Amino acid sequence: MFRDEAQLDEMLSDPTEAAVDSMRRLHGDVMILGVGGKMGPSLARMLRKATRMAGVDRRIMAVSRFSKTALPERLREDDIEPIAGDLGDEQFMAGLPDAANVIFMAGMKFGTGDNPATTWAMNTYVPALICRRFRSSRILSFSTGNVYPLVPVDSGGSVETDTPGPIGEYAMSALGRERTFEYFCRRDEIPTTIVRLNYAVEMRYGVLVDLAQQVLAEKTIDLSMGYANVIWQGDANAMAIAAMADAAVPPHVVNNAGPELVDVRATCERFGELFDKPVQFTGEPAQTALLNNGSKGHERYGRPRITLDILIEWTADWIKHGGPTHGKPTHFQARDGKF
Repeated sequence: MFRDEAQLDEMLSDPTEAAVDSMRRLHGDVMILGVGGKMGPSLARMLRKATRMAGVDRRIMAVSRFSKTALPERLREDDIEPIAGDLGDEQFMAGLPDAANVIFMAGMKFGTGDNPATTWAMNTYVPALICRRFRSSRILSFSTGNVYPLVPVDSGGSVETDTPGPIGEYAMSALGRERTFEYFCRRDEIPTTIVRLNYAVEMRYGVLVDLAQQVLAEKTIDLSMGYANVIWQGDANAMAIAAMADAAVPPHVVNNAGPELVDVRATCERFGELFDKPVQFTGEPAQTALLNNGSKGHERYGRPRITLDILIEWTADWIKHGGPTHGKPTHFQARDGKF
């Protein structure tokens, strides 16, 4: 269990051997675009750790608007160079330092229904700016399992070769982001990796935190989206870093998801046991869900280190003892693509 956020952040940034090997194989500096999100800071720290373990000397730069004013100083403490600015500003983009390896983590999901134009701009226009500015670099773009359709629960989940079937404007714009990177990858021969994530979790946010908080508050659990995938954020970041070394033309695409199927009913019943709380449900699980098959990534980069059972126990302990959370629900239950 975790004593505090410092211990949690330290473990979240521990690299795998595959991530270290990637940093050993790659040459040149790394720039993270959109480091200020939930995953960015721990990915930046993991990059620094993996680089040191690989015995390589490189700059790691991290770009964001930095609305969280404390983040730049924390990055500097870890020997990561913060650069403040707006990725949608062409003049700012033109002035960024060169980097042989670029990681794109920016994007917009929540609020899409109220501001679809901004969502499309962040998810398609900004990637075009990045590809023009860094046409001589290697690019890793985070994407989402939302580019897939809902699939039968017993299907094993969508695989990388399946035809996309995005539901809703966010998912469509996410596929647009992928297509933008693919277009420039093919046109300008930019080695590219696209990582379809579904869903990263840690103690302060994610599907398990959403469910644990509902059980602790004795709220009725909606079972309509009865199943999901989760992966420990540390494992998700490590797999993405490892996948950088496989960037290719056309893009190397890999799902980033845990091997276990999260059964919402069973998971909430387990939280009920750990909290000593009754659990009430409404509705019945649909026969389909948004599910990714992560086996290709597991075979290539290693299975996730943290199992679902451990994640559930860690989450329950954190929530039970009042650990801080980001206060950002995932809305994973949405079946209509509206976030």
